[in-house]
Amino acid sequence: MKRIVVTGASGLIGWHAHARLHAANCAAQFKGFPEPYDIVALDHASFQDDAMLRVALTGADAVLHFAGVNRAPDDEVETGNPAIARRLAAACGHANISPHIVYANSTHAASDTTYGRSKRIAGEVLDATVSRYSDLVLAHVFGEGARPFYNNVTATLIARLLVGEVPELNSEGQVQLLHAGAAAQAAIDAIEAGQTGLIQPAFRRMSVLELFAKLQGFHELAQKNIYPDLSDPFDVALFNSYRAATYPDDWPRLLRLNTDARGTLFEAVKGGGGGQCFLSTTEPGVTRGDHFHLDKVERFLVVQGEAVIRIRKVISDVVWEYPVNGAVPAPVDMPTLHTHSIENVGEGPLLTLFWTHDLFDPQNPDTYADKVLT
Repeated sequence: MKRIVVTGASGLIGWHAHARLHAANCAAQFKGFPEPYDIVALDHASFQDDAMLRVALTGADAVLHFAGVNRAPDDEVETGNPAIARRLAAACGHANISPHIVYANSTHAASDTTYGRSKRIAGEVLDATVSRYSDLVLAHVFGEGARPFYNNVTATLIARLLVGEVPELNSEGQVQLLHAGAAAQAAIDAIEAGQTGLIQPAFRRMSVLELFAKLQGFHELAQKNIYPDLSDPFDVALFNSYRAATYPDDWPRLLRLNTDARGTLFEAVKGGGGGQCFLSTTEPGVTRGDHFHLDKVERFLVVQGEAVIRIRKVISDVVWEYPVNGAVPAPVDMPTLHTHSIENVGEGPLLTLFWTHDLFDPQNPDTYADKVLT
C-alpha cells in the first residue's frame, strides 16, 4: 500500500485526485484485493497545522501537491506559493522522508508575471528538495466541483447560463482546456510509473466564444430533454461539468405526458449519440446501486412504483434525496463522482428504466462500489 498525501484536497484538482484514488481503493475492495492507497487528504487548515502536517507526511511515499495561491493581492500571490512549497519541503525534512512530489504547476510559470514567478519559484524549491520531482504543467482546468466567479471561466459561464444570463465575452479570448480528472490522473500515473521531470497533459484549445457556444448548446438541449452528441470524450467531460452545476435543485425533471383514452406516452431519453438502455425490477425494501462513475452519463427513470433516489458527492457526508413515482415520470440523472442508489419504498415491484451514454464494458466498467448511506 502506498501512502499518498494530497495537499489542497478541498480544491478542484485535489478533490478529483482524492476521488480517483478512492475509486481505485473501492475497485480493489470490491474484488477482495488489498487497497492500493493509504490516502491522506490535507485541506488548508490541516496543511497549516505543524503537528497534522508532520503526522500526514510520516511514511509518505508520494505527495500530490495541489495547494496554492491564485487569487489574492499581488504581494500575497508573489510570496504565497513559494512559502507553501518551503513549508512542505521543511515538513518532509522533519519527517525524514524524500517522497515523490508531483507539483501542479501552471503554463503561466513561463511568463514574467506575479503569478507566473510565484509558481515557477515554488517548483524550483520542490525540485531542489527531493530526488523524485514531477513538474505537472496545467492549462485552464475545468470540471465537476469548480467554483464559479472565482478562477474558473468554464464554471462561471455555466453559472451564468443556469440563471438565464448572457455574459459579455472577450472576442479575442482563448482558453486551453483540461478536465480536472485528466489532470488528477496524470498526477497519479506519474506516481505509479515513477515519471519525473516535465509532464504536460494535452489540452483542447478554443476561443472563449466557442466555449460559451458549446455550453449554451448543452443548456438549450437540456431544456428540451435532449442529450448532446457524446461521441467525443472532451464533450463528455465538459457536459458532465455542466450537469454537475445543476445539482441538487434542478432534479427530478418532469416529463411531458401525452395522455388520451388509450393511455399515456412520454419520451424517456433523446439524443446522446447512442448508448445503452435497460430495465430492472426491484422488490420492496431493496436498494440498487451504491456506486459511482468517473465519466459515465447515466439516467434513472422510475416508470412503475415508488422509490427514493439518493446521491452523495464522493468524499462527502451530504446526501440528496429524490422521491420519485412511476405515476408521475420524472428522471434523475446521476452526476459523475457522486455515489448513488435507488430504493424501492413502495408496496409492490419497482420498474426502472436506466440509460447510459456508452455500452457497458466489463473490462472497463467505470463503476466503483461505494455506499451512499455510510
